[in-house]
Amino acid sequence: MQPATLDDVREKLLTGGPLESVAEIFGLLADPTRVRILDALSHGERCVGDLATLVEISESAMSHQLRLLRTARLVRVRRDGRQAFYALDDHHVIGLLRDARKHAEEPAHKRQGTR
Repeated sequence: MQPATLDDVREKLLTGGPLESVAEIFGLLADPTRVRILDALSHGERCVGDLATLVEISESAMSHQLRLLRTARLVRVRRDGRQAFYALDDHHVIGLLRDARKHAEEPAHKRQGTR
């Protein structure tokens, strides 16, 4: 099998809006607090107060972080009266978090292809 030419690869590279969206997602995930929020939500829907307790930040700080995550479509909100409940937006976010965790927990020698 012939390796792909540079032109073939160039045509498949992310550009424009999708490139910006992916970079924004990775930028948001570069913050340990936001990763902890997503990790907490991977165990089920939670209200702001419970998330703040789990992640050990103020409710105000939690609301700010959730707003950023919601704008990037990583989490969604459900309202029940005055209470807001947050959950991971869809299976893609769950997969992204799961795969990143597996990669991080994999021994370094295995990632480098050595033993």
